[in-house]
Amino acid sequence: MARQIAQFDWSTTPLGPIGTWPISLLAAVRIMVGQQHASCIFWGPDLTMLYNDAYGPMLGLRQSAALGAPAKTVWPEIWGDILPLIEKALAGDGLFFSRLPLTMTRHGYEEQTYWTFSYSPLHDDEGVVRGMINIAADETANVEVQTREDAMRMELSHRMKNMFAVTSSVVSSSLRAAPDLQRARETVPARIRALGQAQQMLQATSALDITEVIDRCLAAHLDRSERFSSEGPPILLKPDQALGLSLILFELATNAVKYGALSRAEGSVRISWTLAEDGQLSLVWQEQGGPVVTPPASHGFGSQLLNKVGPGYFSGVGKIDYSPGGVTYQLSGKV
Repeated sequence: MARQIAQFDWSTTPLGPIGTWPISLLAAVRIMVGQQHASCIFWGPDLTMLYNDAYGPMLGLRQSAALGAPAKTVWPEIWGDILPLIEKALAGDGLFFSRLPLTMTRHGYEEQTYWTFSYSPLHDDEGVVRGMINIAADETANVEVQTREDAMRMELSHRMKNMFAVTSSVVSSSLRAAPDLQRARETVPARIRALGQAQQMLQATSALDITEVIDRCLAAHLDRSERFSSEGPPILLKPDQALGLSLILFELATNAVKYGALSRAEGSVRISWTLAEDGQLSLVWQEQGGPVVTPPASHGFGSQLLNKVGPGYFSGVGKIDYSPGGVTYQLSGKV
């Protein structure tokens, strides 16, 4: 960039030929091009842009036209966000921001980015502020990793709470239905083992048939097989989609055992699904025979799991209906 700046025809910009630049600007540019941090300078009435080698990749496809261009032309999509900050720097105030979110279009598409950066005023030879220098770090990857880790912690915590609730419900329902102590001793461990086997699907590395996923997820939640029915064509799910569906089914089954159809002896669940020629999957969970349904007063991570997290594995959507006669859930997506 030092060579490009030296060879650039600055006479076509408000800055004029390099030989006419103030000593202060020349000194700032020398400092900037020697920086290992991504840095750029805005100078003059149009805030003409200069930048160093580390800053170039941040420009994406617009890098070829950025040198010597007005800052507003280089960053039009975020100009409304950064102009008030630039104006403060031009007023003489240094600014620092950590992981500021900005929606940018650097590679031909919109992307959510996060930046840690500083804006510092630059003075001319008479001590008047004529520009500013920006030293920046792209924090997008770090924020995305932290976001995924937070989501995983939330999911793990939620799953553990559900596991305890399901285990407790399985034991209670098994004891209530058992005719004697010996039968209970046989039934309870068997169902807990089934629950453990269903959990192992979360670590699957090969394709699984949708019927197997459904059966293994629900086996531990049922005190007798006739409380559940399913109907649909054979479908092989990729491991990540089997994971997504199992998360959805565990959430629905847990809620059904705690509050819905599976909390009553006469309640039942039906799952049906169809697959269109274009790979569009439509799956419906229907509860019947349970207590009168009332919508939850608040929505936590379970709602996110049903509406966004689980359907995300199918690039689809999830919709739950709390009708009084029984909860209905529909998953739509691609396999």
